[in-house]
Amino acid sequence: MPDKTCNRQSYVFIIFNLERASMRIVTRPDFDGIVCAVLLCRAENIEKDIYWVEPNEIQTGKAGILKGDILANLPYSPDSSLWFDHHISNKPQKDFKGAFEIAPSAAGVVYKYYKSRRKLDDHFDELVFNTDIIDSADLNQDQVRYPENYPYIVLSMTIRNQNYMDVPYWNKLVDLLMETDIDHVLEDPEVKKRCSRVVEENEAYEKYLLRHTKILHNISITDFRSLETVPDGNRFLTYSLFPESIASVKIRFGPERKYVQLSIGHSIFNRQCHVNIGNLLARFGGGGHAGAGGCSLKAEIADNAIEQILEILFQNK
Repeated sequence: MPDKTCNRQSYVFIIFNLERASMRIVTRPDFDGIVCAVLLCRAENIEKDIYWVEPNEIQTGKAGILKGDILANLPYSPDSSLWFDHHISNKPQKDFKGAFEIAPSAAGVVYKYYKSRRKLDDHFDELVFNTDIIDSADLNQDQVRYPENYPYIVLSMTIRNQNYMDVPYWNKLVDLLMETDIDHVLEDPEVKKRCSRVVEENEAYEKYLLRHTKILHNISITDFRSLETVPDGNRFLTYSLFPESIASVKIRFGPERKYVQLSIGHSIFNRQCHVNIGNLLARFGGGGHAGAGGCSLKAEIADNAIEQILEILFQNK
């Protein structure tokens, strides 16, 4: 007579392993997202390639989220099996599996969740501590002006999304940060080259900011739409160059100039802006934290939307 208990156990074992085989990490390509991937790979023992997406791809349904996916540092998708985030604009309205907390970083939320389940130990304390500092912009003037003197900060600045051309680099950073310390990461030839490039770009970026920024009602407005190529550089530099500003607005065209991309943040030095940026930009199809966020606007309606957004910032309520 067949052993039904054995068959049932075998069935459960097969289902469990099929679910594990389909597990995929889905996160965004910034330093917080990369550290989320490091923690999830280690905690869940996932070896599959990471699926890198931007928040608007989740919001518009363009990202193909599958059952078994673990989302981190992104808006919630009901198709995912686990979700971790910390952005106020993504605060959940329904039950879900995973963890959400208004915290300095999504990586911190992931770390706390898995440490409480004894699936991670204290090994990544330094990495998560620095991710909290970077993602919450808890920086001082020296860290902003001379990021090359702060290993985690300069490393974070090497992470850019230019039409997903850097996917191999993001995957490489996940592997490096999972297996070695920050000093050895910075000795990697590609990482070292990119860090040197960051220093050069920041020097040039300062000149672009001074040339294309105006101050209105204590808001610094940087408009790069007249440039063929949008310059890259330290996103916090504007707060050091324009200390009277309480918030910054950066405007530039997206690919093929069909969309205008907007980035807004509270000054990290002159903390007098009272507008919740994440909630404000959620009204225009974007989102973010209370202190920083972004959105993409169709080019034909961008000017009108920017005017509305600026008026709210000027009122500072």
